[in-house]
Amino acid sequence: MMPDDEVLTDEPSSSAEGQDIRPGELLVPEDTYLTSGVHIGTQQKSASMRRFVYKVRFDGLHVLDVRETDRRIRFAAKFLAHLPGERVLAVSQRQYGQKPVRIFSKTVGAVSFAERFVPGCLTNPNLPEYFEPKVLLVTDPATDQQALSEAVSIGIPVVGLCDVNNETRNVDLVIPANNKGRVALATVYWLLAREVLKARAGTDVDYQLTIDDFQAAL
Repeated sequence: MMPDDEVLTDEPSSSAEGQDIRPGELLVPEDTYLTSGVHIGTQQKSASMRRFVYKVRFDGLHVLDVRETDRRIRFAAKFLAHLPGERVLAVSQRQYGQKPVRIFSKTVGAVSFAERFVPGCLTNPNLPEYFEPKVLLVTDPATDQQALSEAVSIGIPVVGLCDVNNETRNVDLVIPANNKGRVALATVYWLLAREVLKARAGTDVDYQLTIDDFQAAL
């Protein structure tokens, strides 16, 4: 679990009404979130993700509150920035999440296990792939279930990109986002990498990577 001073409340923030983060104070223009589809969720909704839903569209798709996504990207970046980069593990078995995870990890000095996660990587010291991270970053708690389960078993915190249909009981810090879309995943990891670098530096950084640099090929 996260230390007490690093816990982010699971209660909805007043940002949903624009009281905490005004439109001009988002990490990127709101249109960037919207055109990338970060806010577009699934038709199925888990009870634990209900608090992040802004509305339901005419076609039944749930729409996430991008201000809450923005707030939690900020918080996750500050948390990750205080850990040694080489002890941060980012994983993705989703096809469109693999390149973003690799670029994110390369940018911030983290370790990435993209594609298949070898069972026992976090729990079996006899495996060549054995690794002891301080935190796990998952692209999807469902498809990255093996890594998530091992992180829980060894007692390290988990940061997770969670779509509307995800269960969040084993995720310590939820970043509500479309974790299936190619551009959406690129956008979230691009922002997360930038904000980690800024948090480490304590100021703005010369961040020349673009969302396109994080996008997986079609």
